[in-house]
Amino acid sequence: MKPIPIRHIASTPKQQNGGQFSIRVIEQILNGNNLIHDLHKHDFYFILAIQQGKGIHEIDFISYPIHGHSIFILRPGQVHKLALQAGSTGFLMEFDLTFYQPQHTISGQRWKKASGKNYCQVEAGRYKKLHAVLATIFNEFDTKQEGYAAMIKANLDIFFIEYIRQSRNPKDIEKPEAAYTQERFDEFCQLLEANIGSIKNVSQYAERLHLSSYQLNAITKASIGKTVSELINEQIILEAKRYLLATSNQIKDIADLLGYEDASYFIRFFKKHTGLSPEAFRKNLK
Repeated sequence: MKPIPIRHIASTPKQQNGGQFSIRVIEQILNGNNLIHDLHKHDFYFILAIQQGKGIHEIDFISYPIHGHSIFILRPGQVHKLALQAGSTGFLMEFDLTFYQPQHTISGQRWKKASGKNYCQVEAGRYKKLHAVLATIFNEFDTKQEGYAAMIKANLDIFFIEYIRQSRNPKDIEKPEAAYTQERFDEFCQLLEANIGSIKNVSQYAERLHLSSYQLNAITKASIGKTVSELINEQIILEAKRYLLATSNQIKDIADLLGYEDASYFIRFFKKHTGLSPEAFRKNLK
C-alpha cells in the first residue's frame, strides 16, 4: 500500500537539543526559477513567510492565493501543494517538536492557536516586525554562535506572539472561561487528528479528555459552532481526500486505513458527505 509522500526537513545537522531546525531565504531556494511542489505532507512544522510574491498554496484542499505579507503555517500530517513564482521573497522555516515545543502553559496555548491557523494575510506594518524576527532567527542559525538554539526558540516565541496579535482586536480581553474552552478544544483537535483511523465515537474522545460527551459538545459548539460528531465526520472526509489525491491506493485499502472493514459502507459515507463517490472524487480532482 502506497503511503502519502512525506517530505523531511532539508538535510541539516541536529541542533543543540537534538531536534531538527532549518530556515532558508526564499530567493536562494528559487534561484530565479518557479517552484512547483506536488501534493505531499511533512513530518515537521512548515512556516512560509512571503514578503513579496505570487502563486497558489493549497492546504488540505483549500486554495490560497499567495500575495505579499502573507504567512502560512502547516502542521505535521497536513497535505499541501505549492506553486511559487520566481522573484518571490521571504523565508521558509521548518522544525520538529523536539526542537520547539513550548512547555509554559501560556506559551503553549499561544503556539496551539498559531499552528491551528494555516493562513494569515498580515498588514504591512506588522509584517515588517515578523520579517525582522525571522531575519534574526536566520542570522542566529547561519552564524551558530554560543547559545544560538536558545536564541532561535526565544525569537520563535516572539514571532508567534506577533502572529496571534495581528489576527485579533487589540482591545479584546480574553476571559478565563474562553481561554479554558479554547485550550480544551485544541486538545480535542489534536486527539482527533491523531486517532481518526481508530476512534470515531464521541464518548471515547470525551473520556480521553476527562469530560462528559455533553461537556465536549458544549466546547466544540462554543468554539466553532459544530458538534463533536460533525467534526469527526469532517476529519474522516479530510483524511480520505488526502489518501485519494496523494496516493494511488485502492479504495478498499483507504477504507481499511480509516478503520472501515466494509469498503461499501465507507463509499456510501463519503458520497453522503461530498456528493461524489471516492473514485469520482479522485478522477475529478486529479
